Amino acid sequence: MFTPRARAAAVAATLTLATAACGAAPSTQQTTQASQGGVNAATATSAADFGGLDKLVEAAKKEGTLHVIALPPDWANYGEIIEKFQAKYGIKIESETPDAASADEINAVKTRKGQDRAPDVLDLGQSFAISGAKEGLFAPYKVQAFDKIPEGQKEPTGLWVNDYGGYVSIGCDAKKIKTCPASFADLLKPEYKGQVAMNGNPTESGSAFAGVYAAAIANGGSFDDIQPGIDFFKKLKDAGNYNPVETTPATIENGETKISIDWDYNNAAYAPQLTAKGIDWKVNVPTDGKYFQMYAQAVNKDAPHPAAARLWQEYLYSAEGQNLYLKGFARPVLLPAMTADGTVDQTLTANLPAVEGEPAFPTPEQVDAAKAKLAAGWDTAISG
Repeated sequence: MFTPRARAAAVAATLTLATAACGAAPSTQQTTQASQGGVNAATATSAADFGGLDKLVEAAKKEGTLHVIALPPDWANYGEIIEKFQAKYGIKIESETPDAASADEINAVKTRKGQDRAPDVLDLGQSFAISGAKEGLFAPYKVQAFDKIPEGQKEPTGLWVNDYGGYVSIGCDAKKIKTCPASFADLLKPEYKGQVAMNGNPTESGSAFAGVYAAAIANGGSFDDIQPGIDFFKKLKDAGNYNPVETTPATIENGETKISIDWDYNNAAYAPQLTAKGIDWKVNVPTDGKYFQMYAQAVNKDAPHPAAARLWQEYLYSAEGQNLYLKGFARPVLLPAMTADGTVDQTLTANLPAVEGEPAFPTPEQVDAAKAKLAAGWDTAISG
């Protein structure tokens, strides 16, 4: 079974209740901050602080565990990534609540501080990575490939670093929809009444946030103006086309969500698995609203397994880790560098949904402003 990471309020409540039930006893790891061989892993800012990658591996193996949340097995190929990391290093990964949203991850960092159950690492939508860094929740860490990561795709000290991304896309059950929509403008057509869903709530989910941003670009907005995107979804609701059901593979299979706005790597990954169930899942990057964004990695400042957290980062930004993202139809942040040095798997790049042109990215300030505008106006637009 594969799950999206779009659920928000219910999961957040579950995380909070679980935390309260367990109390706030300090973790055994944190009492020493996993100091290994005189190195304080919790304050290490690079593998060099351990004496090199091999020494980092030794320290991480002594901890023996990595705790993660919000990593669905079929989201950007995280299932295989987790398996390969465990096999390579012999470190057990405790993966909890895979369908949690970015907001839930931030909540878990705050409410589980000092506990073994706190997340060691986070995989966050861009806006949540930026806000979490401003709140002082993350530890600065520069992976060995840090200098190869393009400017604008990382916080300068390594508080967050983009790892993979994709384009907003429109998935469609071609056996149930006569003509699949190819643009945001198409989504307003009367034949799509009650059928246009998203992967989550945009105030909680990075993928849904991007969907509104893409809709803004398609309707005269810009990175500085997300309001046309909010207005578009109000029009979609008023036309009766908006479907508030959050997309999952299960809702696609049972026909609840015949059309879904989601990342292209999610929609592309669903397609071959749904084919076996008799569903012809088509994917279009909207012609009028091309929006590309990346998710970011961050290390919890109070990670109970700080060495393992840093080794996880090194693995994700290695050629092996980046190619595993690519295998899941996600575009890794090091794709340009790996193409240049020949370490990219060219067979996998050929499987990516085709998109013309080069992506542009909003600045952190633009993302912050868009997030604030969305928080203030979304509920009124959809429920008002």
